Amino acid sequence: MTMIHSGPTLVSPPDNLTVPQFLLDGLYTHVTHPQRMASTPCLIDDETGQRTFLEELRDRTRSIATAVNFHWNIGEGDIATLISPNHIDYGPCVWAVHRLGGIAATLGPMLTSGELVHHFQIAMPSIIFVHSECLPSVLQATAVVGVHSDRIIIIDTVGSSSPAGFKNLDGLINEAGSLPEFKERVLAEGEARNTIAFLAPSSGTTGTQKVVAISHYNVISIVVQSATFNRINEPYAPLADRRFRPGDLCLGFLPLYHIYGGVFNLHFMIYAGLTLVLTPKFNFEKFLANIERYRITHLTLVPPQAVLLCKHPIVKRYDLSSVRYCIVAAAPLSATLTQELLQVLPNVQLGQGYGLTETCGTVGMFPLTQKVGTLGSGGQLLPGTFAKVVKPDGTLAKESEAGELYIKGGQVALGYYDNEKATQETFIGGWLKTGDQVFFRDKDIFVIERIKELIKVKGLQVAPAELEGHLLTHPSVVDAAVVGIPDEYSGELPMAFIVLQPELAAAVEKNTLFAGEIRSSIFKHVQDVKSKHKWLTGGIQFTESIPRNPSGKILRRLLRPKIDSVKTTIRARL
Repeated sequence: MTMIHSGPTLVSPPDNLTVPQFLLDGLYTHVTHPQRMASTPCLIDDETGQRTFLEELRDRTRSIATAVNFHWNIGEGDIATLISPNHIDYGPCVWAVHRLGGIAATLGPMLTSGELVHHFQIAMPSIIFVHSECLPSVLQATAVVGVHSDRIIIIDTVGSSSPAGFKNLDGLINEAGSLPEFKERVLAEGEARNTIAFLAPSSGTTGTQKVVAISHYNVISIVVQSATFNRINEPYAPLADRRFRPGDLCLGFLPLYHIYGGVFNLHFMIYAGLTLVLTPKFNFEKFLANIERYRITHLTLVPPQAVLLCKHPIVKRYDLSSVRYCIVAAAPLSATLTQELLQVLPNVQLGQGYGLTETCGTVGMFPLTQKVGTLGSGGQLLPGTFAKVVKPDGTLAKESEAGELYIKGGQVALGYYDNEKATQETFIGGWLKTGDQVFFRDKDIFVIERIKELIKVKGLQVAPAELEGHLLTHPSVVDAAVVGIPDEYSGELPMAFIVLQPELAAAVEKNTLFAGEIRSSIFKHVQDVKSKHKWLTGGIQFTESIPRNPSGKILRRLLRPKIDSVKTTIRARL
C-alpha cells in the first residue's frame, strides 16, 4: 500500500476567492451552490431567539467591515483577534476582517491573561473583538504586550450598553451607513492558496499551543470536500433518505473559535443550507432541552458529550427522536460507546470523523453508504485527500499495518505561524506529518493514538484511548484518562485517573476500605479482558474531573503533575 485516496472525484475548489465571497456571495461557479430556502435562517441565537438570514449576515458583515476600516484602517495582513463564547455576530466579525484582507485569530474565552499574552506575542492583534465577560483578562494581557484599549471592540451588550470607554459592535454597525465604503480585498488566481484567513490554536494536548496558519483556500476546500463527500445538493436518493436536507437544524454548542465548531459547524452547515442554533456554552440539560425544543436533526459531538448521552439518567426525560445524523469527532469513541449511543438515538445515522487543526478540521468521516460507521473507525478519506502510513523504519505500511499517518490535500494548512522550526518538522514536502499512529482497513482509518502519548511497557505499546474506552464501560466510572508513569523495571506503566459516579465519589472520600474495593473492581475490569502489559499496574487515582480542551481531547500534560503515589494503591510488577 503506497498511497491511499478516496472518491468521488473532487471538482477543484476556487483559489481566487476569500471565505465570505465564497460562503456569503455565492461566487463559486464550478458547481451549483446549494440553495437555501427563503424561510430558512442561517443562525438562531438560542438566548434571544434572534434569527439571522443569509442577506442579513451579508449586510452585517459589510457594515462591520465599513466601520472597522474607517476607525482602524484594517487592511491586508492585519490581525483581528476574537475572544468570545459563541455569539450570533462571531461569523460576521470574522468575515468582515476577511473582506478587508485581514486575518482572524480565534482564541478561547477561558484563557488566562498569561495564556493570552503567549498568543498575542506570536500574533500581535491590531484590533480585538471581545465578549464583556472576557474583558478583565484581555485588559491584563494587552497591558503587557502594549495594545491600547481603544483597539478593543465589545462584541456583546450588557443590558442596553457596554462597558464605558470601549467601542461597541452594535454601535459600529449602526454608524456604518454614514461612513465611506471600504475597498474589498480581491484575490488573483491562486492567491487564496497562500493568503492566511485564520490563525487557530493547535490542540495543545502534549505541550504549549502553537498557532496554525489556515488559508482561505484551506477553508473553501474543506467545505467543498465535505459537501462532495456527503453529496450535498445531489438527488442521490429520495429526499426522506438524504443525510442533509433543506430546513435541517444543527445544534451549535461547539465553540466557534475551535476548528471543529468554526469550520464544520459554522461554515459547512451554512453552505449546506442548514440552520445552526447557537448556544454560548455547553450545558447538558439545556443541550437536551434544545434538541426537543427545536427538533434538532443534526448533532456534532465530542466524546465527553457522547458519554453523557449514554450514562446520564436525565436523558430519559427528553424526546430526542428528531435526531437523524450524529458525528463524533476530535477524539476516538470506542465501539462499545458507539453501540450504547445507538440505543439512545435509535433513528440516527451515526459515525465518527477524524481530523486535526492542521487539516482545517477534517480528514475523514463515515460515508453515505453506512448508516452506522464502521465501529472504532475514524471514517473514510474525503475526496481530494491523500494519505500514506509510514512505519518507524521509514517504509510504507501495508493494509492493516500500523504507522504514522501523513496527509496531503487542499485542507492541509500552510504551517505554524511565526514558527519555522515546527513548520519544517511537521509540513514536509507537501505532506502533513500528523503524529498519529493509525492503520487502514477496507478504506476505513483507525486511529490508535497520538505517537507521543503511547505508553511503552517493556517495549510493548499501550494506547491510552483503548483503555479509556474500556474503562468508560465500568458502571462506576463517569470519565477516565490513562497516562504512562516511569518504572525502572518496565520503562513505563499504565496509570488511570478516574472520575466516579457522584454518590460513589462521596463514599470513597469517607471510606478508604471502600475506595480500595472500587479500585480493585476497576483494575479487574481491565485485567479480565486486556493483555497483561495493559493492566493498570501504574495505579488508579480518583479525581474530580479530567482536564480536556474544548474539543474533548484529554490534556495529559496537566494530569502528570497530579500523580499522588500515596493514593495509587494498586502497583504490581509485570
